[in-house]
Amino acid sequence: MPDRMKPYTLSAFLFLLVVYLGIQALTGERGLLSGAARDARLAEREAQLAALTEQRADLEVRVRYLRTGSLSRDLLEERARAVLGFSDPRDYVVRTVAPAPEAANTNLS
Repeated sequence: MPDRMKPYTLSAFLFLLVVYLGIQALTGERGLLSGAARDARLAEREAQLAALTEQRADLEVRVRYLRTGSLSRDLLEERARAVLGFSDPRDYVVRTVAPAPEAANTNLS
């Protein structure tokens, strides 16, 4: 009986291989049916890139104003106050207290 199965073994293996590759071509990570997910991910990453590019441009402008050749006194004062936590005596400072986190109800049954 095993002698009669030998010619079909290779055919069965190749058939299973073709079926597996066909399924992967349709449903795999880069398959035909996952195009919408790829497009959504691409749009999300393009939006993220645009935000990072805008943030980088803002940081480059701030760095340019902090160089010695074109030092902006207002920006320097703002950064010094933010980093050191100081304020000008003429400034109005409004302190806010963060609300206390609610105590979690622990009803153990």
